[in-house]
Amino acid sequence: MTDTAASARPPVAARDPRPRRHHGDEFADPYEWMRAKDDARVTAHLEAENAYTDARTAHLEPLREQIFQEIKGRTRETDLSVPTRRGDWWYFSRTVEGQQYGIHCRAPIADPTNWTPPEPTEGETLPGEQVLLDGNLEADGEEFFSLGTFEVSNDARLLLYGVDTDGDERYTLRVRNLDTGETLPDVIDGTFAGASLSPDGRFIVYSTVDDAWRPDTVWLHELGTPTASDQKLFHEPDEKYWVGAGFTRSDRFLVIGLGSSITSEEWLVPADDLRAEPRVVWPRQEGVEYDSEHAIVDGEDVLYILHNDGALDFELVRVPASDPRASREIVIAHQPGQRLLGVSTFRDWGVVGYRRDGIARIGMLDYATSDVREIAFDEPLYSVGTAGNPEWAPPLLRLGYGSFVTPSTVYDYDPATGDLQLRKQQPVLGGYDAADYAQARVWATAHDGVRIPISLVWKRSFGEVGESPRPVHLYGYGSYEHSIEPAFSIARLSELDRGVVFAVAHVRGGGEMGRQWYEDGKLLAKRNTFTDFVDCARHLVDGGYTTPATLVAEGGSAGGLLMGAVANLAPELFAGIVADVPFVDALTTILDPSLPLTVIEWDEWGDPLHDPEVYAYMKSYSPYENVRDGVAYPRILAVTSFNDTRVLYVEPAKWVARLRDVGADALLKCEMVAGHGGVSGRYNAWRERAFELAWLLDVLDLA
Repeated sequence: MTDTAASARPPVAARDPRPRRHHGDEFADPYEWMRAKDDARVTAHLEAENAYTDARTAHLEPLREQIFQEIKGRTRETDLSVPTRRGDWWYFSRTVEGQQYGIHCRAPIADPTNWTPPEPTEGETLPGEQVLLDGNLEADGEEFFSLGTFEVSNDARLLLYGVDTDGDERYTLRVRNLDTGETLPDVIDGTFAGASLSPDGRFIVYSTVDDAWRPDTVWLHELGTPTASDQKLFHEPDEKYWVGAGFTRSDRFLVIGLGSSITSEEWLVPADDLRAEPRVVWPRQEGVEYDSEHAIVDGEDVLYILHNDGALDFELVRVPASDPRASREIVIAHQPGQRLLGVSTFRDWGVVGYRRDGIARIGMLDYATSDVREIAFDEPLYSVGTAGNPEWAPPLLRLGYGSFVTPSTVYDYDPATGDLQLRKQQPVLGGYDAADYAQARVWATAHDGVRIPISLVWKRSFGEVGESPRPVHLYGYGSYEHSIEPAFSIARLSELDRGVVFAVAHVRGGGEMGRQWYEDGKLLAKRNTFTDFVDCARHLVDGGYTTPATLVAEGGSAGGLLMGAVANLAPELFAGIVADVPFVDALTTILDPSLPLTVIEWDEWGDPLHDPEVYAYMKSYSPYENVRDGVAYPRILAVTSFNDTRVLYVEPAKWVARLRDVGADALLKCEMVAGHGGVSGRYNAWRERAFELAWLLDVLDLA
């Protein structure tokens, strides 16, 4: 660290205690005033924090630039996605060197019987290629740009797209005539992501949100009519439920789906009569989750329904679409320990996703026999899923595959022969060789005897893991049953090539080991998520993989809550912690039902507003309220966004101020024009990641 960086003075946040009283407990919050987003004091404080962070990290600018150039140099900047067949067109996107955003294109098929995607040479266009939307032109003059909807009508004449230029995930919908290039007068503001065009191209189905950012209403807009006359198709008044809508792959039905963390319900509307009254598939039942997919079997409209009614790891059944509450035909029975994840239906076969032994897998479903044929892969750790399959009756199935060492790969799978046809593997420039790297899984033992999987990836030239202590970057999440899959990262190579071992602690609260794994890390069992991560860190230290001086941790969003919790629980185990958009003032947020997502989140965390036991439990782990005097905290970097609607900027801002009160070396970096996912644009994203990695390497004394 330079003398200038060392002498930089951190901002001193004003203390303005505001009492919070619940269940006989009072907490005087000194920094709650920072929640007033429009207050000039708040903006000034955040800008001062950014200036301090800039000063403290100025000495890392050469390393940040070096890492940025490494990411850039390994990435084929001018590239083309694998074209996806839909109707009479191949759809794909291009990236161009020097440009931040993708260019969405299409080209006509040359032969209706040929499903092999075209492979243009670099610098050339496909015959008849058309640009549908150039993100660089659309983003011109904007500091932020994100697409929330991008859909072409079945007749290939209209493009529906939704744009957010603030990062608050409110999208403006527009429609473009692809024959003429004109933008239609239909403009719909303030929509949620994921709008759809009806199969006949006459209507837009979209959702809007309430004041708490909950998608609560589905609307029907007829093209060419005023938005004031849009029909409300469905409204959900219960604040625990999200609502969304989309058409089945068969184009037979509009499915309106609503769900909380533990309960779901679906309603069907005939796609050829969208003004008809929706009819429920299964009436909601507290604690029962399901989702349905339409298929035609032996000439009959049926629904394949994945559900957990009396089946912890889910069961797949088939019912008549005309009477979904009729007797259920079991297709895949519940198997404890094998978590069914989803089903996708096509005209001739289905695809089932499931997780076994911590690895996500897919299999082909035979409608006639209900047999499932798993698609096998050789690597011990990998991730696979369906991707880019809009057609109802394709002869091939498009798959996405990858691992910690295998770059993202696109296959077409032939169900008739079982053959995998390689379409493309993510190019990694500069001579990348997967054989130079290794991946493995080890197991830590938690405080209650449960075995916790840890995934590891490293560069072989630095020696095998466990032979001698190495710098380790330990990542974790552990909420919402979300699993951290074995996935490749070009940016990660910049730390692996400097000798860092990247590790993932697959802690409870995630979904890696089945539904019970999730149940054991939520509500009044949430502390298992935090102690699991600490036990994984201790396993890596005690097993000789690393030392506390060479161990850094990272997590984002709910994983940022994990980071704040472990900083309080076991600060001595870590040299540094990166917390991205961290949910570190969890109790304050979950107590306020007027804030975005709060009521919906009660199924995940509990309801501290009405339940004193939940209040006391959350207060015992909420990071902001458990910052302690006399603790030697590791170095901490918190990254947030001013327009984040999921985890408000105020949470990390308050947390950093509180950490400074007890002498912690904490930095706050606040993107003033961005959302929950950070900055937009690939070069901006690379620079943001280079900033974090440079700080991380500095903590590990590898800068």
